[in-house]
Amino acid sequence: MTTHNPANERIKRIYFAFLKESQGHNEDTVDAVASALARFEGQTKRRDFHAFHYEQAIAFKRHLADQDSRSTAGKLSKATQRSTLAHLKRFFQWLSDKPGCKSRFRYSDAEYFNLSDNDSRIAAARRQRPVPTIEQIRRVLSTMPTASTIDQRNRALLAFTLLTGARDSAIASMKLKHVDLAAGTVFQDAREVETKFRKSFTTTFFPVGDDIRQIVLDWIAYLQDVLLWGNDDPLFPATKMGLGETRHFQAVGLERKPWSDAGPIRSIFKSAFTAAGLSYFNPHSFRNTLVRLGETLCQTPEAFKAWSQNLGHEGVLTTFTSYGSVDPRRQGEIIQSLGLCQPEADANTVRLVAEAVVQQMRKGGLLGPADNAG
Repeated sequence: MTTHNPANERIKRIYFAFLKESQGHNEDTVDAVASALARFEGQTKRRDFHAFHYEQAIAFKRHLADQDSRSTAGKLSKATQRSTLAHLKRFFQWLSDKPGCKSRFRYSDAEYFNLSDNDSRIAAARRQRPVPTIEQIRRVLSTMPTASTIDQRNRALLAFTLLTGARDSAIASMKLKHVDLAAGTVFQDAREVETKFRKSFTTTFFPVGDDIRQIVLDWIAYLQDVLLWGNDDPLFPATKMGLGETRHFQAVGLERKPWSDAGPIRSIFKSAFTAAGLSYFNPHSFRNTLVRLGETLCQTPEAFKAWSQNLGHEGVLTTFTSYGSVDPRRQGEIIQSLGLCQPEADANTVRLVAEAVVQQMRKGGLLGPADNAG
């Protein structure tokens, strides 16, 4: 059985270079495109891309809808189907005007990769996901061992994620110099830290409790005062593997280098939550925890805007739409309490919030200049 098509491999290599060098996409995006193309080639038995016909797109959509998910017991989600088909659509649109393709298929033929309107709405629907409470995170921290240096690192890792809301890829690449304990800040410098969209910004420690902050302070003090590490050393070093007493490879300490990716961080989180008898929450879920906290603490649009910027969001609308869904139980509590509020006392605050949201929607292109909150 043919495992690859040489002509297709050459085309993919050119396209991947186009995505990275011309469009500025990162390796994760290119990997996702490569996976989508591999799925398509598997279904077409690696037929030449030059011989693409819109009926292949229709057949592939049906094939994709019938595939089992690797992470759930059911079929592939509509969201996964949509992202896979979108990658293929853009690829064949790009290919349509290349030599050898113009006479075979048209740019519009790639439109057959679109999902139906109903399936697109299902794919785009936001679902309520469980979010860990600060009390649950405290429970995990209280049950984590601290006997070894690796144990202390792992505990500080969870505390730091809640204290800063940093993404796991950023944490994996941070150095000691990026944390200013005196100011209570972290400078996420895109020149050295793997931030999303390579944005540089400063995060002030979130008000999640002195106990959580102290765990981080103790860890940094250990690195600087006991290990005598300097500014360019990793904040959370990788695990050092070596031969143990049983002559088998095992964790023996810390490497003076960072993790190559965020995979080990997610493994640490999973082990910690499981050991505490709780469902697993990934590192990114802590950002949702912080948004929920911000919704409670922030009393003005300016305060929530600052909270949003502290998470690295340029617009507060990102925080509202991507992270700010209200828990159904809390939603009911808010609605029931509205009858007890004094409208006159809150009128100015409501107006300011409405104006702030409308302004952000207009900046994001969701409202035209003639639209208003009226």
